[in-house]
Amino acid sequence: MTDLRARALEALAAQTIELPSWAFGNSGTRFKVFGQPGVARDPFEKLEDAAQVHRYTGVAPRVSLHIPWDLVEDYGKLAAHAADLGVQIGGINSNLFQDDDYRLGSLTHPDQRVRAKAIAHHAQCVEVMRQTGSTALKLWLPDGTNYPGQDDLRARQDRLADSLQQIYALLDPEHRLLIEYKFFEPYFYAMDIPDWGTSLLHCLALGERAQVVLDTGHHAPGTNIEFIVMQLLRAGRLGAFDFNSRNYADDDLIVGSADPFQLFRIMNEIVAADALRPDSGVNFMLDQCHNIEPKIPGQIRSVQNVQEATAKALLVDREALREAQRSGDVLAANGVLMDAYNTDVRPLLAELRESKGLEPDPYAAYARSGYQERIARERVGGQQAGWGA
Repeated sequence: MTDLRARALEALAAQTIELPSWAFGNSGTRFKVFGQPGVARDPFEKLEDAAQVHRYTGVAPRVSLHIPWDLVEDYGKLAAHAADLGVQIGGINSNLFQDDDYRLGSLTHPDQRVRAKAIAHHAQCVEVMRQTGSTALKLWLPDGTNYPGQDDLRARQDRLADSLQQIYALLDPEHRLLIEYKFFEPYFYAMDIPDWGTSLLHCLALGERAQVVLDTGHHAPGTNIEFIVMQLLRAGRLGAFDFNSRNYADDDLIVGSADPFQLFRIMNEIVAADALRPDSGVNFMLDQCHNIEPKIPGQIRSVQNVQEATAKALLVDREALREAQRSGDVLAANGVLMDAYNTDVRPLLAELRESKGLEPDPYAAYARSGYQERIARERVGGQQAGWGA
């Protein structure tokens, strides 16, 4: 156990988790967006808030942007601002779900003019990548149909394949295209990329720099997500996670809040495949909307939850697990996993933070900092950032 603990500390010290800029804006339900005092008013203030999460957790050095929500006139200036804060720009997310032209689809639209517009938007995102030093373009496709017969399902896939080829051709050699999937919503009969298999097929057709994004909230209830994680790792095509949690559908709640055991099972597959290494090519990112909870503390809690699940996965006795599996001892094998899951890893993580010169409890340290009260006083006037801005 001493060796396991030492190896766990070493791996946790190298772990990083990317933050979403949109988590620091106002969000809500389908019925109302709830405003909060001190919410960021522009991408520069979003970075300032994200930097607070990194300051107290020590493992959140990148911030993902969403275009056009995070449009600015000078991206060099934004990247420099991030560097001054001790963070950097992460992935660039495109937006294909808030334009009237996309009512019947964007990259799959029957009208070539609309498809060209959607592709041009990705050219804009690639230019943002160049100016900020980002190497990942993330594409979630909201396209689909609501009724049988509304459109030709195969023709939509053909149009999608052509659109994706054009986007892939825009990338620089160091860039990756990360393709996300979602089994329903905003369309309810057929989504054009509903599952990991469809995403994977398109990635395989595009080339090695196209990989799948797994959003933990984008599956039907009861889906064995860790199985998908294993298969994508086996194929070498798991490019990134969007971590969140949901009880019914894509709720974008704090990761690990509804089913912490599921998060542990996912991280167990990551650790088993040695994919936690920073050079593994798998990016771990939060994708959440904090509707009623404060934004910065919500992200801090999310980071802590991922760290705790990771720590538990690192404490699995792999040798004992393999022996139980080889001998067919079903309960012993399950018991090895459960022993690790039931371990209280908070002291281990507190030790890790203190070794980095950080407070052992990031959540409490931020609460004492006075930052929340200061931004509530100072950020008066202007337009608060929110869903769609």
